[in-house]
Amino acid sequence: MKSYILIPIIIISLVVSWYIWDHLPDYLHRGGPLLVLGLTFLFLGLTFALERTLVLWRAGGRGSVNGFLRNVKAALDGGNVGDAIEACKKQGGSLANVIGAGLERYRNLRQKGIEKKELLEETRKSIAVASALESPLLERNLSALSTIASIATMLGLLGTTIGMIRAFHAMARAGAPDATQLAVGISEALVNTALGLTTAIIAIVLYNYFTTRVDNFTNSMEESSYTVLQLLEQQEA
Repeated sequence: MKSYILIPIIIISLVVSWYIWDHLPDYLHRGGPLLVLGLTFLFLGLTFALERTLVLWRAGGRGSVNGFLRNVKAALDGGNVGDAIEACKKQGGSLANVIGAGLERYRNLRQKGIEKKELLEETRKSIAVASALESPLLERNLSALSTIASIATMLGLLGTTIGMIRAFHAMARAGAPDATQLAVGISEALVNTALGLTTAIIAIVLYNYFTTRVDNFTNSMEESSYTVLQLLEQQEA
């Protein structure tokens, strides 16, 4: 996510979090201003999750991936490299971009009369380069979800510590403990702990989910690219 987009999102998340904290019920409001940061990281985690969902959805292209692969295989089986390239352009997305880059390179070099071994090797390199360019786009911001999970846990622990300091301070007063301050300290500790753990759990689940999806998509690209290379090698046999 670009910085010129991320910075406004952080600011909006802070403002919304402050508003929510300011209007929380009293027993939750006692969690203190630290809840604003906790809510901000929760909203940021959900924002990154939405962004990853859209990116992975677009990476699949405009139609069915299985249908696209069938069309490419049928075109290559018939020796129609041009039709396979057009199918890639029509499909769009990461998978089609990788296969399309290899097929474009294959067609251009074949027209120049390059020998078979060099032709297939250059096609393989072109696919590898295209795959290397697409992979970072699929993996971007996944580390942000992992970072949010870690920070949320630390914020929950910090809120717990501050709350317990306040509670023990109330108990240390001369005479009878200040029951109000004691309750406020305990509430602050528990509310921050709950929010921190909730945010961390959500971020970890989302991180593992998107990591699995990216791995599956990457494996699909590798398998499809290998199949395309095998079909091209058969044509040159």
